[in-house]
Amino acid sequence: MSKLKRLRSASTKPQLARVLEVDAAFLTRCLYINKTQNQYHQFSIAKKSGGTRLINAPSKELKSLQKKLSILLLDCIDEINAEKYPRSQLVKPKLRKNGDPDYAAEVLKIKISTAETKQPSLAHGFVKERSILTNAMMHVGKKNVLNIDLNDFFDCFNFGRVRGFFIKNENFKLDQHIATVIAQISCFDNKLPQGSPCSPVITNLITHSLDIRLASLAKKHKCTYTRYADDITFSTRLSEFPAQIMWHDSTTYRAGKALRKEISRSGFSINNSKTRIQYKDSRQNVTGLVVNKKPNIKQEYWRLVRAKCNKLFKTGKFTVVEDGEKKDGNISELEGQLNFIDQVDHYNRMRQKPPLSTDYSHNRVGRGTRSILNGREKTFSKFLFFRLFYGNQKPTILCEGKTDNIYLKSAISELSQSYPQLSSSKGDDYELLVRFVKYTKRTRFLLELFGGADYLRGFIDNFEKNTKAYAKITPEHPVIIFLDNDEGPNNIVKLLRDKGFQKKINLVPPTLDKSEGIRKANFIHVVENLYIIFTPLTPDGKETDIEYFFDDKTRLMKHPNGKCFNTLQKRDSKVDLSKDAFSTHIIKEKKKQIDFNGLRPLLDSVVNAIDHYNSVK
Repeated sequence: MSKLKRLRSASTKPQLARVLEVDAAFLTRCLYINKTQNQYHQFSIAKKSGGTRLINAPSKELKSLQKKLSILLLDCIDEINAEKYPRSQLVKPKLRKNGDPDYAAEVLKIKISTAETKQPSLAHGFVKERSILTNAMMHVGKKNVLNIDLNDFFDCFNFGRVRGFFIKNENFKLDQHIATVIAQISCFDNKLPQGSPCSPVITNLITHSLDIRLASLAKKHKCTYTRYADDITFSTRLSEFPAQIMWHDSTTYRAGKALRKEISRSGFSINNSKTRIQYKDSRQNVTGLVVNKKPNIKQEYWRLVRAKCNKLFKTGKFTVVEDGEKKDGNISELEGQLNFIDQVDHYNRMRQKPPLSTDYSHNRVGRGTRSILNGREKTFSKFLFFRLFYGNQKPTILCEGKTDNIYLKSAISELSQSYPQLSSSKGDDYELLVRFVKYTKRTRFLLELFGGADYLRGFIDNFEKNTKAYAKITPEHPVIIFLDNDEGPNNIVKLLRDKGFQKKINLVPPTLDKSEGIRKANFIHVVENLYIIFTPLTPDGKETDIEYFFDDKTRLMKHPNGKCFNTLQKRDSKVDLSKDAFSTHIIKEKKKQIDFNGLRPLLDSVVNAIDHYNSVK
């Protein structure tokens, strides 16, 4: 039974709890024992336009319940859209590539030549596969762009309105008792609070009827309509806006009669101070992006971010101005700003009508890509290298692939008490004190890193050169490359035996020959803060990989498909469980049942490398 059908059929709190995938006792405690009105804390944040915005943030427990409700409602929306738009690519499961940044660009109707979706785009805020980018894209290249802000948007949704919607709406028609409980979960002080994860989803549901009517009004008068939360945008290729939507005299903008009627009918009012028409010969902004020719960031925004990066590369820190005072900047916030800029650039590359340069082809990406990066991409590349490998706030570990990350993370977690340098565990609070690099299309394109020995060889070869982009600040923590001691990293061993590297590297223990002892070393200090660790050889000097260090009991654990990884002697990689399935479904899911003592020599080497760097830096 679908989630929407289960929600419709629910008539008691225990039934609703099951649909929300929470315990019924948890639901009761959250709503009626702790009481929702006692589970919020209030604070203010400054608005860019001046004044403050009041935020009511729920407690951790209530927030988790609201998050469950948000996920449930989003799934219900998917089911509703699947029924209304059966040909839409968004409802085809095989195309729901979560985490793939190319996905939205490939399937959404956002003026990309390869897009095939049949699903309309009206609301773009807090909607799956929608963003400020898709919102802005709908208004690119128009003669006139109208921005309208709704007054006190969230305050317009009171308890009765939320409850009534879920009872009366044709798509839901919930039991009255269930609708009441949903309103209790989502409302505070008789309105939807800003700060709740379910507020945006519910506002989109209730405001959908307004979207339909305003989209119809826009179409009637040759305009395009979208909404992002409380920001409404109309645009047109006409020389001026139709008077039924907006007109202006010498001093002010005035909403047309038809527009005022529809907005008032839905229980909203227009914030006149934020209403403006932007013309083609001036800069046109939609949800913070410039849309004259393509969705783009404001140049002054980029200049500010670039200045922060340059300061970071020169001094190891940067400052920001808040309330007229300088304070130390937050590197995570700077990374978020660069991510946003790169998202816009990536989006525009996907929209290119001419074929992309062959230098961008997937089979070449990650091989000398720094030579084809534009200015903003080069800055982001330098930032990521600094963040992960030079100004890293924890020891950074790079493995050959994601399976090794899972093995080491699981071992550190289960052996936490023995390795206080690698993790901190106090009661239910657990913190990993090292950082594992996750390989993505972005790391491949910007850092030439995508796992595998070939990529890591290039990383090692260029490491010292790349660090010269920064001022001589001593890195606080090491970067450790973790490799299987088999034929895979042969090209890395060959690189380390090169004359240039033989002069730089140091093996531990130092009694080992620098050339012949590479695979026997506890660890290798390559250059700067870069280290390499190979898995230990067998007692008789044979090659190993990380899986070698799991005992037979673990290797024989059965996957749901009936396969196991099998013992060293009997393993057949063509028949037995794959490394990916073994790491995910056995090691990660059953780590509490696994003996990780065999991996202690590997963790010992990591600790030794960290200690060594602390002694020489």
